Amino acid sequence: MVGTRRETATHRGLDPDKIVASALAVADAEGLGAVTIRRLAQQHDVTPMALYRHFRDKDELLDAIADRLLSAVALPEPDDRPWHEQTRDVLAAFLAALRPHPNVAQLTLARILTSAPGLALAERTLALLHQAGYQTDQAARIGRQVLCSLITLVSNEPGVGQHGDAEAREDAVRAETAGLAALPPRRYPHVVAAAGALTSVDRQEDYYRLGLDLAVAGLRGVSPAA
Repeated sequence: MVGTRRETATHRGLDPDKIVASALAVADAEGLGAVTIRRLAQQHDVTPMALYRHFRDKDELLDAIADRLLSAVALPEPDDRPWHEQTRDVLAAFLAALRPHPNVAQLTLARILTSAPGLALAERTLALLHQAGYQTDQAARIGRQVLCSLITLVSNEPGVGQHGDAEAREDAVRAETAGLAALPPRRYPHVVAAAGALTSVDRQEDYYRLGLDLAVAGLRGVSPAA
């Protein structure tokens, strides 16, 4: 009876936002596979059933994590600068929200068009592409692909993976670098020479600046359809 009262009291104070924050912290540290309802219940000292009252299943919890990331996108206010400069700032804001969470960045793809903050990002992106002269269908295709490319940029940053700690990540990078460097140089001379650069990033800012440069240059290089 005492246990039941304790569980009820704890459930009353159980904050869904805190559950999402805990799940995000676990995913950041250990990857999405480590996020389970049972583990989160243990962290919050409740039974799994108490969490199911807030989230019907793990998929709904993952949706909430994605919404948390999209809510962190600080969209800049529209101004009078050229469309491509404003678009770069919008894309930079999206990247800034994703970068701290590479293990879960991919979750946002399915939530951009099904959550309020995601729709705000989509609407702003499409409006700028329309301003650039792209028709509705073309703007939709281009906007979808550029946002997908930024998600992939974060999820696949060299040297960043779902390893539990910095030491494990460093070991994995060293192993990957050694594997590429050991390839036959006569057959893969450029891959062997670039082994270090292909498996790790010296400066994150340079990595993401280049990603933004390529994204915006790609947008400007596509002519609006007649």
